[in-house]
Amino acid sequence: MSRLSRLQRQVLSLYRELLRAGRGKPGAEARVRAEFRQHASLPRSDVLRIEYLYRRGRRQLQLLRSGHTTAMGAFVRLRGATEEPHSAGVQRTPPEDSDSTRSPLDSTGSPETPPDGR
Repeated sequence: MSRLSRLQRQVLSLYRELLRAGRGKPGAEARVRAEFRQHASLPRSDVLRIEYLYRRGRRQLQLLRSGHTTAMGAFVRLRGATEEPHSAGVQRTPPEDSDSTRSPLDSTGSPETPPDGR
């Protein structure tokens, strides 16, 4: 096996630290493993994406280590709440909302995400 790069060593270290920090917190270890498996197929040449995910993982590690974190979960879309796939070239317009007292929750019961993603 070839020697690991500095970034690879950092990612493996982060993985171990996340697993240790997640011990005793429901869902944390499974979530950490799932996240790392999901991105395991990234090509080594995609350094920008890897560094971004590494920084994101560092922030999650800080949150896990804080005394306020008691569990770790994931937001998932329910199977019944998925939309129909759109036909190629056909755009669907959202329904007009004339009622200004619209609920802050979308049709799936989860908070709406602003257009800028924040």
